[in-house]
Amino acid sequence: MALPRLWTRSQELDPFQVMRREMENAFRAFDQKPPSPGIGAGVPAINVAETNDAFEVTAELPGVDEKDINVSLDDNQLVISGEKKAESTKDEKDWHIEERSYGSFYRSMLLPFEPEAGAVEAHFDKGVLHLKIKKPAKAVKTTQKIDIKPGAPPSTSPVSSTAATPNKVAAPSKAA
Repeated sequence: MALPRLWTRSQELDPFQVMRREMENAFRAFDQKPPSPGIGAGVPAINVAETNDAFEVTAELPGVDEKDINVSLDDNQLVISGEKKAESTKDEKDWHIEERSYGSFYRSMLLPFEPEAGAVEAHFDKGVLHLKIKKPAKAVKTTQKIDIKPGAPPSTSPVSSTAATPNKVAAPSKAA
């Protein structure tokens, strides 16, 4: 069974037509407006910082309940996901406004190591999720101080010709 063709043979053979179509698609993507931040949840903003013994991740999740957040670790991939459910009603004068914001969110990142069991702490305070991922002992960076010695480095040039030929005896030098 053959797959359906997305364009005809005549367009496929004209590289300029193909390039023009691709450029139009690229410009069309720039022209699209991003979704409204008030609608749905999308992708939460995160900050990642590294200390000597841990990674610290904070994720902004305003309007999300703690029970609606999932944090998981799959090998070395940290996943933050959940669902935002918000509703507000305003009664002013003769107006009646009801706003809703629903949607799921998902954010993942690869860690440069695989954390050990129990190495992740999570706290949720005032719409901000705080994660601390402790590095395993083998991933903790250690800094080693290198001593600097005075003088030129030892010579790395080839061994002198007299030492290289042990069968030849060097001629005695004439003393003045």
